[in-house]
Amino acid sequence: MTEPILDRTDRRIVDALQRDGRLPNNELAAKVSLSPSPCLRRVRSLEEAGVIKRYVALVDPLKVGLGMLAYVSVKLEKKGQMPAGEFASAVNSWSEVTECYAMTGDVDYLLRVQVKDLEHFSNFLIGKLLKQHYVIDVKSSFALERIKETTVLPL
Repeated sequence: MTEPILDRTDRRIVDALQRDGRLPNNELAAKVSLSPSPCLRRVRSLEEAGVIKRYVALVDPLKVGLGMLAYVSVKLEKKGQMPAGEFASAVNSWSEVTECYAMTGDVDYLLRVQVKDLEHFSNFLIGKLLKQHYVIDVKSSFALERIKETTVLPL
C-alpha cells in the first residue's frame, strides 16, 4: 500500500482538524490560506485516501465514571500455534479495552484498560481476560497521573 503524499497545505489541514474536528470549512480554509471550495475538496480527498479515518468526540473518562486507567501486559501460550486471532476477537468484544497492541519483546500484547474502579478492573481481569485458556501471564500497572495525553500526531 502506497502512502499518500501530503503537501504542506494537506499537513496544515490535517493538523487543524486533529486539534478541532468540528472546525467549519470556512474557518479551516482561512487557517490554511485557501478558499472554501478547494479546502473542502482537499478534506474530501484526505478522507477518501484514508489519511483522515473518522471524526470522533473525545470523552473525559472521569466525567463518565471511568477514573481508573490500567496498562496490562499479556503473554499467551506458545505451544503449537499461538491463538492470536482468537485473542484479538475476544479483546475486540471487551468494552473496557480501549487499545490493544501486539508487541515485541517479553510480552505478546499490551492492553489499555479504562474502568470505574479496582472492583471493575478485578471483574474484567478475572471474569474476562484470565478466562481465556491460552493466557499464561498478566502484569498490570495503574496510571497515577496523566502527564500528557493527546491524539494529535506530529506532522
